[in-house]
Amino acid sequence: MNIVGARLKELRVEARYSQKQLADLCETTQATIGRYETGIAEPPLQKLLWYADFFDVSLDYIFGRTDDPQGIRKHTAIKEALSQEGGLEALMAMCFTPGTLFNDRLKETVVQVLKEVKNE
Repeated sequence: MNIVGARLKELRVEARYSQKQLADLCETTQATIGRYETGIAEPPLQKLLWYADFFDVSLDYIFGRTDDPQGIRKHTAIKEALSQEGGLEALMAMCFTPGTLFNDRLKETVVQVLKEVKNE
């Protein structure tokens, strides 16, 4: 199984969809989903974009360029923001603005740290 097929299967399984259910959602067949997941067939770009949008992950993640579902782009955006005048303040504002990616990630990180401290 190639990395793309493995990631597509992982996304489907983690979301608790059967191949048939996913096939119906993305307008293809169960057999086609199976071929994508086993690496027998490569999904066309439009299907890969559908997967990325549907599962809210980056193409970098699907292609195995990163293990972070949000992708490399997020890290590049952070570095770019920090390199600009007032970037740290702008980034901090995003961290505390509800509904932004940074706010959601900050909440996840704080919860994870608290769980780790609790279990020590």
